[in-house]
Amino acid sequence: MIRLALAFCALPFAAMAQPWPDASRIVSIGGPVTELIFALGAGDRVIARDTTSTFPAEVEALPDVGYMRQLSAEGVLSVGPDLIVTRDTAGPIEAMESLRAARVPMVEVADGFTPEAVVAAMRKIGAALGLEEAGETMARQAEADFAALAEKVAEGPSPRVMFVLSNQGGRLNVAGAGTGADGIIALAGGINVMADAFDGYRIVSDEAIVTAAPDAIVMMESTGNPDTDDLRAGVMDVPAVIQTPAGQAGALIRVPPAALGFGPRTARLAQDLHARFAALER
Repeated sequence: MIRLALAFCALPFAAMAQPWPDASRIVSIGGPVTELIFALGAGDRVIARDTTSTFPAEVEALPDVGYMRQLSAEGVLSVGPDLIVTRDTAGPIEAMESLRAARVPMVEVADGFTPEAVVAAMRKIGAALGLEEAGETMARQAEADFAALAEKVAEGPSPRVMFVLSNQGGRLNVAGAGTGADGIIALAGGINVMADAFDGYRIVSDEAIVTAAPDAIVMMESTGNPDTDDLRAGVMDVPAVIQTPAGQAGALIRVPPAALGFGPRTARLAQDLHARFAALER
């Protein structure tokens, strides 16, 4: 019913992460990484962040070193960091190699869309910042929250769900396997109707949408950016969607962008989405 494993453990590499307790000029790359550092109480040590780091609100006052997958090594180094904390999917490769060559300590957190990845990041970053006890406390609470969620999910429902990233003139870009959208849908007890068809995000045909027959459409909430929001408008009016159970029931669920990021709030966001799924049955 759901691709969810809860075999939690303190991974050896997390427990053995070299600590930099005196690092006071941290550059944080990746929204969930930045959010986690602030949740650990070390936000005052962050001097710059990447474009994807928008939570908590105070991070937006920090210098922005660029989008995490289009970084410039010179831009990151220009702020004088004594520690870089990043997701391991940051790039491009050449920029990351240059940063490593610069000999600035770097902590790379595995990018993943599972409870295990969230918990491991808490432990690894906590240990790296000299806040191992705080990281362990946070990790254990997350384990408990995920376990409680798994019990609820086991009771159902299991709606068939399509996550729509954008609407390009009636052509829908939707989530397959290996995405944050797929991960949060699975955590919340849903079935991603495109997970077996492809990985990543892809524009799909009208026939594929009708055949997939989702019970609900999930999209991100409005961002307040007209260009972005325009790409998400009118999905429920697309003829192929109208022919699905979701279209006929008007079942559109909006989630905050953080739901796709898998950070400290993931368990709560998945619980909220599960409740929205349950409401579809009423």
